[in-house]
Amino acid sequence: MLRLVSLKLGRLYRYVKLAVLGSLAAVLVLNTHSLLASLQRNELSERRFLQLNKCPACWGTSWCRKFLNGQLRLESWGRLRLFDFFNVKNVYFARYGEPREGSRRVVLKRLGSAQELADIDTKICRRATGRGRCDLLQALHATEFASLNGDVRLLTPDAVEGWSDLVHCPSQRLLDRLVRRYAETKDSGSFLLRNLKDSERMQLLITLAFNPEPLVLQSFPSDEGWPFAKYLGACGRMVAVNYVGEELWSYFNAPWEKRVDLAWQLMEIAEQLTNNDFEFALYLLDVSFDNFAVGPRDGKVIIVDAENVLVADKRLIRQNKPENWDVWYESKFDDCDKEACLSFSKEILCARVTVDHNYYAICQNLLSRHATWRGTSGGLLHDPPAEIAKDGRLEALLDECANPKKRYGRFQAAKELREYLAQLSNNVR
Repeated sequence: MLRLVSLKLGRLYRYVKLAVLGSLAAVLVLNTHSLLASLQRNELSERRFLQLNKCPACWGTSWCRKFLNGQLRLESWGRLRLFDFFNVKNVYFARYGEPREGSRRVVLKRLGSAQELADIDTKICRRATGRGRCDLLQALHATEFASLNGDVRLLTPDAVEGWSDLVHCPSQRLLDRLVRRYAETKDSGSFLLRNLKDSERMQLLITLAFNPEPLVLQSFPSDEGWPFAKYLGACGRMVAVNYVGEELWSYFNAPWEKRVDLAWQLMEIAEQLTNNDFEFALYLLDVSFDNFAVGPRDGKVIIVDAENVLVADKRLIRQNKPENWDVWYESKFDDCDKEACLSFSKEILCARVTVDHNYYAICQNLLSRHATWRGTSGGLLHDPPAEIAKDGRLEALLDECANPKKRYGRFQAAKELREYLAQLSNNVR
């Protein structure tokens, strides 16, 4: 019965999608002249479109020369502002490079909806003047973003703690890493805050406060094996990251062998982010099928949305020894009727050395029968082959990983699930 309902919802979603596309086609016909004009423009070379006038209340300027010189161009439909109504997340696809030299696909992000970006301006104005509107550039100098000026040697935890998920419980070691690897300065490599220019310092702090995703990508780069998209640069309120591939949801009905491999990779990501040689635990607070993508050539799973990542320093936890710091923490299963539900306490994530949150998030929201996405259900590992379904081991491990029945059951189930998926993956290869 549930399967029938999900199929009906899937059909309804397709019908609505077709209706919307039909309406758009009619609008395109009626506005052909203005649309042709917009297709000929390269808005990525326009300062206003990039919101470069907002700087230093922006994400950076390291790629401005590439943008303003016309080295980036939005792909066909992305040039039509008509589609901005549906592009709520303000994510664009573009080509980077010269035609004669070959170009590659990149992803451009404003790091927020139009309303969220407007709210940034309002918050800055209210912090500085108490009013919702003001001269943004003047107001910046009356905020905490300017108070950390050239006389301040280090970015310290007490200055930024709680600004965002990334620094909900920062250690000095983490903040030094953020400053040292900050890519929007020519003099990267120093952990001294005072070595940054005033504008660079404010850009760093504003990014940290409003959407720290670029800082996650810079501080835990793909070049060092971290499972995040590669950060390329920024101009105004537009950042560029490497295009990875199709989002994970497009593999929901891929062949079983492919889905097994993807599931194994997801569990490996959960393990890497939880336990690594750097002793930083990176907890994913938002886990859904559109937050991951798969490389078309190597088939590698990569995290493409890293806004909601909490970083806990295990060394600091061991040093400070908060209450119950060495007691293993088990995340509570959240049986809700919405997509991508997660139950967690940021305070506990910051105070325990051994936490199963990432295993829980991946199993519940992506792999197990509890996972739902756009009218589909059953998770990435739905409908296994008959012999695997009959064996029952996979279903048992997924259920224990998502909703454990035994104490510390998820820790053991996650370990066994990784091994079992690796075995299945090798078998099908």
